[in-house]
Amino acid sequence: MTQKPRAADPGDTGSTPGGSAPTEPTTGDGERVVIRNNRKLVDTAEPEGTAADAETGAPAEGLVEDAEVVVDEIEVEVNSTDGPEPSGPPVVDAPAQPVDGGAATGTSLGAELEALRAELDERTRDLQRVSAEYANYRKRVDRDRGLVQEQATGSVLAALLPILDDLDRAREHGDLVGPFGTVAEQLTTALGKFGLNAFGEQGDPFDPTRHEAVAHQTSADVSEPTCVQVMRRGYQLGERLLRPALVAVADPE
Repeated sequence: MTQKPRAADPGDTGSTPGGSAPTEPTTGDGERVVIRNNRKLVDTAEPEGTAADAETGAPAEGLVEDAEVVVDEIEVEVNSTDGPEPSGPPVVDAPAQPVDGGAATGTSLGAELEALRAELDERTRDLQRVSAEYANYRKRVDRDRGLVQEQATGSVLAALLPILDDLDRAREHGDLVGPFGTVAEQLTTALGKFGLNAFGEQGDPFDPTRHEAVAHQTSADVSEPTCVQVMRRGYQLGERLLRPALVAVADPE
């Protein structure tokens, strides 16, 4: 009888369908090498319990437990992130009110511009008023200063008028000659530099604001009141009258 070939035991040796050479036997939990179609495949031996479970189709308990743990961790993180719920009533945001931004901005800018213009006008008027007051103050100060100076000068010159009267009488009598006459002329010139002017000459029209009449007479030689005799000359300082002239006036017949 011809013997039939015996099927190879997968636990003892590995074989290929094409009748490849047998591989080395595997011992224990080591690697099992299978040569198929001239390719070397390395298969790590699995534990007996795992292989049995895979053959029976039992579910992997470890994977289920890991999934449950991951789910629990996600739920814990979500709860911790949400935080404690508020104890009061829920807060509801008020509905946004429609605002016409362009119109409101234009109105506010226009009002602000008008306020600035009003303030500028007020400040301008204040500045003009202060400038006018200061200009008037300076004019008043200058005028007062000039008046004070003129009054002081007039007081000094008025005190020297009797001396000038004596010099006029000496000149009429012909005594104002020599060095004495030179001194008299220098004194008159120096006083004239301060604005002292003498007036009152024979034949001048009578001016009651500048002349003081001490005698009156009539004459056919005059057509208006005229000073026919000067008894004492008058003096003025600029436009200020220091002393009127004493004259005799002749009226027409």
